[in-house]
Amino acid sequence: MSTADFRHIAFGGGPRNCERLFRAAISAFCTLSHPTKRELAQLDDLALGLFDAVPAEARRFAAAALSECDPAPRDLVRRLAEEPVETSAPLLVRSNALSDVDLIALIGRHGLPHAKAIARRNGLNPVIAALIRALVARAESEAEIAERAEPEVDALETIRCQLRDLMQEIPPEDDEAGDGRPAADPDQAYTSLREAALSDDRQVFATTLARSLDVSIERTRRLTSGIGYADLFTGLRALELTVEQAFLVTAAIFPAQVAHAAAIRLFIERYTTTSTEAARKKVEGWRCKDRLEDRQPAVQAHSVATAR
Repeated sequence: MSTADFRHIAFGGGPRNCERLFRAAISAFCTLSHPTKRELAQLDDLALGLFDAVPAEARRFAAAALSECDPAPRDLVRRLAEEPVETSAPLLVRSNALSDVDLIALIGRHGLPHAKAIARRNGLNPVIAALIRALVARAESEAEIAERAEPEVDALETIRCQLRDLMQEIPPEDDEAGDGRPAADPDQAYTSLREAALSDDRQVFATTLARSLDVSIERTRRLTSGIGYADLFTGLRALELTVEQAFLVTAAIFPAQVAHAAAIRLFIERYTTTSTEAARKKVEGWRCKDRLEDRQPAVQAHSVATAR
């Protein structure tokens, strides 16, 4: 009987039957001392097919059970690692099925809760450990600043309310002062850039970045082929990626530039202190230069034709 047949039977018996089959499949797998590639693939196929139909408690059971398995079904472990930290913690702390790239991506998507769990791993890559320490230090610093500013909160909230009331009285204007481009969705841009950066194909990444920033591909090739990440950094800031997301993309393209704790701290400090507005102005400057460069061949051709 195929895994598809098992799923059909499970769904036919209702949610409770799905949970029983899900738990039974996980338990049976955990008893295997040397699971084969076929058995790993079968569990991935069956459990992921039932995943959305089982409750959080069953997912917590799966995460705890599979955290001790090596090898473990990679796709299922990755899916479980995306769950809230209350479910995914055992895998984040212990699972060997999660690579360093997986761990950095999880930190980029889920922030401090996942990062703090990952920090408890034995033998954690020093670069990832340094990144987490820097993120924790930054969060603590922001919390201290917020605590000191607490007496001003009531006054600020009053001002915000007054501004909201005022804005409701003002009719919206057409955005003619801007550059005419819709604002990019940061999450969508990050997802595309992350997948391109991890593809190990610089051409794919350059094309994706050019599309996201609306600049020429020649421009993005230069951004990603230099000796430093300064210009790439500016583009990512203009797209409003979080510091964790920007770090993952930068580390995939310029790994040697962020290979130790001091370099990571420098990246985080520079990224968080650079304004989005300044980055966007610089990117708009790139667009202007790209348009001029595009027009130059046409102007030169016209000049030659006129001379003749």
